[in-house]
Amino acid sequence: MSYEIRLNKMLEKLKPSGIRRFFDIASEMEDVISLSIGEPDFSTPWHIREEGIHSLEGGKTWYTPNAGLMKLRESIAGYVRRHNGIAYDPKGEILVTVGGSEAIDLGLRALVNPGDEVLIPEPSFVCYRPLVEMAGGVPVSIVTKAADAFRLTPQALREAATPRTRLLILPYPNNPTGGVMRREHLGAIAEVVKESGLFVLSDEIYGALTYGDHPHVSIASLPGMQERTMLIDGFSKAFAMTGWRLGYACGPAKLMKQVIKLHQYALMCAPTTAQYAAIEAMDNGDEDVENMRAEYDIRRRFIVDRLNRMGLTCFEPEGAFYVFPSVAVTGLSSEEFCQKLLVEKHVAVVPGTAFGDCGEGYVRISYCYSLKHITEAMNRLEEFLKEHAAR
Repeated sequence: MSYEIRLNKMLEKLKPSGIRRFFDIASEMEDVISLSIGEPDFSTPWHIREEGIHSLEGGKTWYTPNAGLMKLRESIAGYVRRHNGIAYDPKGEILVTVGGSEAIDLGLRALVNPGDEVLIPEPSFVCYRPLVEMAGGVPVSIVTKAADAFRLTPQALREAATPRTRLLILPYPNNPTGGVMRREHLGAIAEVVKESGLFVLSDEIYGALTYGDHPHVSIASLPGMQERTMLIDGFSKAFAMTGWRLGYACGPAKLMKQVIKLHQYALMCAPTTAQYAAIEAMDNGDEDVENMRAEYDIRRRFIVDRLNRMGLTCFEPEGAFYVFPSVAVTGLSSEEFCQKLLVEKHVAVVPGTAFGDCGEGYVRISYCYSLKHITEAMNRLEEFLKEHAAR
């Protein structure tokens, strides 16, 4: 059978994830230390797991409403109000999704018409560009730089917007750079957004994992921005609930009505057991998140110090759990660096080009692993650099 004439042409053109490629190679090798995947090494806190177990023991295994359990939507509304100062109506402005990735996909399909331009600050998460393309949109990269702490600047946004631009994806705290947008930076961006008549898809999955004295700020909390923002968050990163596959989206009721329609036809509802566990996370999980954040902060400071002392210049991330050091000093491309490091020292990291062409010269290293794990990886990396410097 000839599949070439039957397969979706747009799908055939999409590249596989550059993150997963190195992870898959590493998984088939022995003695590999992988710092490639953004998955917390913590187990889901016990009191959250226990609520999931109790729901199963109680036979709560049926479908939930399409938008999710009302109790969970109420808990999400309380969490967002508590942490972001934004009021959402759980009856029509909140949707529980199968991970944050589904929320991103639904938002793009609901907001993008064929030919619409979607602005994407890069380097950024691998899914944005292909999902925009599958929604019929035109992804437009806005390059962010280490000199600007990998923040989106109002000047860059203004220069990138055209009459065809409809949507800005705002991916902060950022994967892979760890860059964040403080209130003053968001205020300047919000003014350009309003001037240009744009809508914002704000991916805040790492919002709870922000370091230093300034807590995360959502652009939806700024004056005039809630009505033009779809806020996306979830449970995978902050609550160490990756396998539970649960996220959520908040936005204006007229938008969310259409988003829920898409979710209804594609997935019906998010996993019931995960939803009961998530209620406990929203209501009583703040201390767990703070404990994990404190541990990530220790690892963050350790790995940044080691990398800089090795000679790999590293911007100090202020959010998420990644570092994005420059490897230009080695004379190797990002791809070459990662391949050689994996083959020679059995350490897996991700080339910066997986997150956009502007990621050339960088690699992403995840520090959501134990300090012992990270220390050994850094020792091997230092050996690798010394050996290549001597060649």
